[in-house]
Amino acid sequence: MKKIKIIGIFVIFIISFISHYVYDLIPNFFTSILFPVNESIWEHMKLIATPLLIFAIFEYFYYKKKEIKCNNFLLSYSIGIILGIITYLIIYLPIDALIGHSIIISISLLFLIFVFIQYIVYKLMCYRPISNNKIIGILLVILIYVVFYYFTYYPSKNPIFYDKHNECYGIEKTFDK
Repeated sequence: MKKIKIIGIFVIFIISFISHYVYDLIPNFFTSILFPVNESIWEHMKLIATPLLIFAIFEYFYYKKKEIKCNNFLLSYSIGIILGIITYLIIYLPIDALIGHSIIISISLLFLIFVFIQYIVYKLMCYRPISNNKIIGILLVILIYVVFYYFTYYPSKNPIFYDKHNECYGIEKTFDK
């Protein structure tokens, strides 16, 4: 399982780069929830969540096929995503406020966040089974994407939701393309 987690870091990192452009290529309601619709910091948090879930699907079937035992699978990933987003924002926002946007810092931090998340997910998968872990995991994933939906379509007028490149919040101007 450790080897899969390490490989997963790199696979998830690559998926996140591809994910950055999905909404631009296929603009619709479904892709607007899963993938960034603009260049705001908040929308880029989808580059943490969605690639992890995509990888988790493949990892789940791999474990099933190889009969690898792990506990709390979906719960582990949902907690990992939430902690990853919070950690990214806690680290990135002060840096962005001090020196401005840096693509090198953003990408490096994203990679480190994937390392952190895979570590957390691994530890939770090795932990004893938590009761109702599947239900809690499903509810957390739904909650994550409900929050993404809400702030994509009803963003707060807060700098974290502002796309400096397109000068908009949320999905406002993305349909004007």
